[in-house]
Amino acid sequence: MQAWVAPASMEDAKQQGRRGGVFPTGMLKVFLGFLLLALGLSAAGMYLTRRAVSVSAAAPALFRPGRGAADPGEEDGLARWTRPPASVRHAMTDEELLWRASFAPRVRGYPFPRVPKLAFMFLAHGPLPLAPLWERFFRGHEGRYSIYLHTMPSYTASFTSDSVFYNRQIPSKVVEWGQMSMCDAERRLLANALLDISNEWFVLVSESCIPIFDFNTTYRYFQNSRQSFVMAIDDPGRDGRGRYNVNMAPEVELAQWRKGWQWFEVDRELAIEIVKDTVYYPKFKEFCRPGCYSDEHYFHTMLSIEVPHKLANRTVTYVDWSRGGPNAAHPAMFGKGDITVEFLREIREGQTCLYNNQNTTMCFLFARKFAPSSLEPLLELAPTVLGFG
Repeated sequence: MQAWVAPASMEDAKQQGRRGGVFPTGMLKVFLGFLLLALGLSAAGMYLTRRAVSVSAAAPALFRPGRGAADPGEEDGLARWTRPPASVRHAMTDEELLWRASFAPRVRGYPFPRVPKLAFMFLAHGPLPLAPLWERFFRGHEGRYSIYLHTMPSYTASFTSDSVFYNRQIPSKVVEWGQMSMCDAERRLLANALLDISNEWFVLVSESCIPIFDFNTTYRYFQNSRQSFVMAIDDPGRDGRGRYNVNMAPEVELAQWRKGWQWFEVDRELAIEIVKDTVYYPKFKEFCRPGCYSDEHYFHTMLSIEVPHKLANRTVTYVDWSRGGPNAAHPAMFGKGDITVEFLREIREGQTCLYNNQNTTMCFLFARKFAPSSLEPLLELAPTVLGFG
């Protein structure tokens, strides 16, 4: 083994270091190269992270239930998902609206204080001549109801700012009687109402409908019911099974075909079933054409197939078809001369039906069709007969 010999001078030590040092020049260059690469990747990662946060904050309103673009200074909490939309006006297409409205929590219950609300969906041609009666019905119950108004697109509502109908007109499209556009309008109303997570019950009414009980009674009736009020009957006649088209199969067989009145009430679960449907809708749109009327068959058939146990199989809206005979296309219209105490009490108490499997004479909460001329006597009798006003 060769012995180590100390360098004779400092200059000798330097020369020895150049020949046998720990980090030769080549290795030092490789090390510096790796160091620069690591710094570059780190800087790129920080940029991409900031970019992702920026894109998320500026995401379109379509992905933010009930909100527009997020305020960068707002806390990222639950409130932005549970707050109702500030306005019923929006720029979504029907496809986007139905998709967004179909969102539903998979966990039962709500981790925040929630007052369930009644959503009243008015399907109208234009003005609401009976609005003063409805104003009295809603008075004093703010926070327990929501209102949505679908009209012909050419109509612009002119309610004053103190009205419950002020700014409640949703983006609407043309509706033709007996066409699938009627069901499109109803789905559009449901979808807009579903954007408010506090809406629990959804009632479809028209401009000729009136409430025949006070708000609290109406609210409790839906709150305590174990079923939704959709009429879905198996009618063997010409206007029932006679409207069935064999091309509806296999999605809808003849034995599954149902008929019912247009005016309904559904809970939140069933409302989501309606707006998310992509199975039955194409069949009804293509094969249920006049004289098949989709508003009398579509929801009724679909829900009786998917959730039959959830249906009370009756409506809560009174309609009189007797004046027009057995083949009448439209129900009776009630004017000023029809409105008496006896007439209203007959509607309120004159029939027997099942409510939570128990007999009751309280079968109807609303009634139609009422002409504008009926408003004056209705307002006069509302406090003593209807219980509000």
